[in-house]
Amino acid sequence: MSYKIPRSVLVVIHTPALEVLMMERALWPGFWQSVTGSLDALDEPLPETARREVGEETGIDTTLHQLRDWQIERQFEIFPRHRSRYAPDVTHNREHWFGLTVPTPMPVTLAPAEHLRYEWLPWREAAERTISATNREAILMLPDMLSRTDL
Repeated sequence: MSYKIPRSVLVVIHTPALEVLMMERALWPGFWQSVTGSLDALDEPLPETARREVGEETGIDTTLHQLRDWQIERQFEIFPRHRSRYAPDVTHNREHWFGLTVPTPMPVTLAPAEHLRYEWLPWREAAERTISATNREAILMLPDMLSRTDL
């Protein structure tokens, strides 16, 4: 069995008006989140992981939009229900954050095995929708991240 690498990306896809794309997990109905995904290999560059995951989960072509590396990482405890996908001694994951600006809310093509549906929500409502503490924190930082010119 091949275990998941406990290193991942979180990509907050949003409009300039701070509407955020949220998706409901197929294997966990009621759990809404932004795009997330683990590295496929230890040496996979984080921006490549972010671009790959956005494409796989939404069908959005990241080369047509602004992907920004927020240069923020958080460690979190992996939900017990998902630990079996990791090596037996792995309990935490390190997540690197990105933002992807799209001009307006757009239709997305969901990966049916991963997500049931999606919604574009105002940023505060999107933050309230997720039970993921890191996803909530990233969404709540969105207005500040958009104002930063050093990224």
